[in-house]
Amino acid sequence: MVLRDFTTDHSACALNTATLGHNLEGYGAGWSVERVIDACAARGLAGIVFWRREIGNRAEEIGERVRAAGMEVVGLCRTPFLVGSDVPDRFEDDARAAVDMAAALGTTVLTIVTGGTEPGTTGVMDSQKILAARTAKLAEYASQFGVSLALEPLNPMFGGNRTVLMTAADALRVADMTGQPNVGVAIDVYHVWWDTTLADTLAHRGQGRVLGYHVCDWLEHTSDMLLDRGMMGDGVADLPAIRAAVEATGYRGACEVEIFSSNNWWQRDPDDVLDQMVARFRKVC
Repeated sequence: MVLRDFTTDHSACALNTATLGHNLEGYGAGWSVERVIDACAARGLAGIVFWRREIGNRAEEIGERVRAAGMEVVGLCRTPFLVGSDVPDRFEDDARAAVDMAAALGTTVLTIVTGGTEPGTTGVMDSQKILAARTAKLAEYASQFGVSLALEPLNPMFGGNRTVLMTAADALRVADMTGQPNVGVAIDVYHVWWDTTLADTLAHRGQGRVLGYHVCDWLEHTSDMLLDRGMMGDGVADLPAIRAAVEATGYRGACEVEIFSSNNWWQRDPDDVLDQMVARFRKVC
């Protein structure tokens, strides 16, 4: 397998708007959706991944504007938590609303961050079984609209709190348990950079099942478990090796840059962030 060459061609690079701070209230420069779309198009990006809080009731309009600019809506973040003590009331209705928004945007990928361990359980296996059942039900609904669900494993430091999937193997096992063909996985550098079994797991079980690839870096002296991700090249993640493992599954989709960085990148001019993102993508990804 030959890796795609990004050194002179960044047309596979996509922006996750979290990189500009758009995933959390009160962060970032507060650019409008329209300004983000225009800035990404001007830099020749593949597309954009939005967060639901940005879209409101404008999903169709925003999706059309992205496509008119020559890009695609690569994905949507995210469903509500499906398991754990922080599952919202009427979470099934909220999860279906997320599917509806993805369909209206014209994207085929909706990301699932699972939530923590289900009340009354210990370990993660029982929670994973509950997660699988709830994901399967949502997948049946999503299949009507051509939307696939990407289970995203998180770094183990979030285990029991924000996730019950700590490895790609966990996510693929739960995907198997759903029995639904439109359930796969999203691989995020921040969450899997440490996993020495990743390449073997994807080689044996990941063929055709990676729905998204999220790029950033792990800072050696990270100061916040959620909001201190690094720009590619600033940390210790082996980005070429991780991408090689992902592309060995047949994945040739966009590589979305997703950087939560409240004290660094979110404090900068978004134009500078986007320019640095493209330069680093070409240099180190």
